[in-house]
Amino acid sequence: MSNDPVVAIVGVTGAVGAEFIATMDKRGFRVGKLKALASARSAGKTVNFRGKPIVIEELTERAFEGVDIALFSAGSGISKKFAPLAVKSGAVVVDNSSAFRMDPNVPLVIPEINARRIRDHKGIIANPNCAAITALVPLWPIHQKHHIKRVIISTYQAASGAGAAAMDELVESTRANLNGQVYTPKVMPHPYAFNLFNHNTSVDPETGYNDEETKVIKETRKIFEDETIAIGVTCVRVPVLRAHCEAITFECEKPITEDQVRAIMAQAPGVKVVDDRAKNYFPMPIDASGQDDVLVGRIRKDLSDPSGHSISIFVAADQLLKGAALNAVQIAELLPERVPA
Repeated sequence: MSNDPVVAIVGVTGAVGAEFIATMDKRGFRVGKLKALASARSAGKTVNFRGKPIVIEELTERAFEGVDIALFSAGSGISKKFAPLAVKSGAVVVDNSSAFRMDPNVPLVIPEINARRIRDHKGIIANPNCAAITALVPLWPIHQKHHIKRVIISTYQAASGAGAAAMDELVESTRANLNGQVYTPKVMPHPYAFNLFNHNTSVDPETGYNDEETKVIKETRKIFEDETIAIGVTCVRVPVLRAHCEAITFECEKPITEDQVRAIMAQAPGVKVVDDRAKNYFPMPIDASGQDDVLVGRIRKDLSDPSGHSISIFVAADQLLKGAALNAVQIAELLPERVPA
């Protein structure tokens, strides 16, 4: 791969597509040429990249000729159809959808955790689910030193996780609500303004878990390479524009203290401790938005576990950045022969 690769962004007009461009620019990611790909209805429009307009091209089977890296964020259906074609044309695909995450032949990568897996790719590398990334970046350094055997997670997921249309619906429905007008949901299954509801993915009638919860469980085990870790998850959509939050309680094999957790978090890559009890100041979406790090706070003993093996924390992370675009660009940065052994 050349030092200045040809990079294609699939889904460039979406919320994550815009963050791909902004993140590459912010991090000084070297790009020889950028190909902006989207549906036919967006073809001919332009996006700005480093001060220059880039004409959007229609995503077709021949769109990946000459492409070195393809960043996908256009849904699993598009990824399943076009990612293999991109690989066949010689590109390495970093896919932000769920299409390939559980494929045993596809690395599922969070660079702070398992960057070494990038070398195992056969053309496609999967970006994990945003809720999984938000939880696992801070949990991994704990797991390395104090083996975690059980995790309970409750998510507070922003509109950004459902894309630009959901973000627009939250704004429009809130405006309508404040003006005393009736707003009929078009993107979400329930009214979004001043409301929260079960994550808008299908619910398994047998288990009662929605797809988002199942993804977090399966992806955690794959990334941690630990099929024995017990995981309980409740995923909820909340009326926040950007940045997911999660309440997490984890149980370790051996006793662990608040001070030990704070010391580990202070040194953990991709983590920023926000834990001021005196000021009642802890991670919030408004602070996590636009930040690369996962914010971690509310670090405290789990009083329901008198054995001292459990700790509760509260975290917040920008779903469009670390939960999507940033993680993918970090993977792309490691694609040349710079992956640690």
